[in-house]
Amino acid sequence: EIDQTLLSAKRSEENAKKAMVDAARLADELRSEQDHCDIQTKAKKALESQMIELDTKIADAEELAIRGGRSVLAKMESRIRELEIELGSVQSHTSENQKGFQRTERKNKELAFQIDEDKKNQQRMTELATALQAKIKTYKKQIEEAEEIAALNLAKFRKAQQELEETEE
Repeated sequence: EIDQTLLSAKRSEENAKKAMVDAARLADELRSEQDHCDIQTKAKKALESQMIELDTKIADAEELAIRGGRSVLAKMESRIRELEIELGSVQSHTSENQKGFQRTERKNKELAFQIDEDKKNQQRMTELATALQAKIKTYKKQIEEAEEIAALNLAKFRKAQQELEETEE
C-alpha cells in the first residue's frame, strides 16, 4: 500500500511537471498569437489608411472624369477594383487569422481549466497520501502495543507453565 501510495505520488508529481511544461508552452503560443494579432491589427490600420487614401483618389478621379477624362476614370475604376479585390483578400485572411486566434483562445481556456483540475487532483492526492501516512503511523503504534501485550502474555504463560512444572515435580 505504501509503495502504491508513493508510486501514485510520483505519478502526480510527474503529471504536475508535465502540466507546468504544457502551461509554459501554451504561454509561448499565446504570446506568439498575440504578436500575430498585433501585426494583423497594424495591417488592418494600414489598410484602413489605404482605404482613406483610395477614397481621396476616387474623389480626385471623379473630378478628372467630369473634366472629360473618361479614360482616366476607367483606369482608376480598374485600379479601384484591383484594390478592392486585394482588400477582400486581406480581409478574408484577417478573418481567418481572427478565427484561428479565437480557436487558440478557446484551447488556452480549456488547457487552463485542465491545469486547474490537475492541481486539484494533485492536492487531493497529497491529502490522501498524508491521511494514509497517518493511518500507517496509527497501525504501527497499534502493532507495537499488540506486540508488547503479546510479549507480556507470553511471559505470563511461561511463568505459569514453569510454576505448573514445579508444582508437578
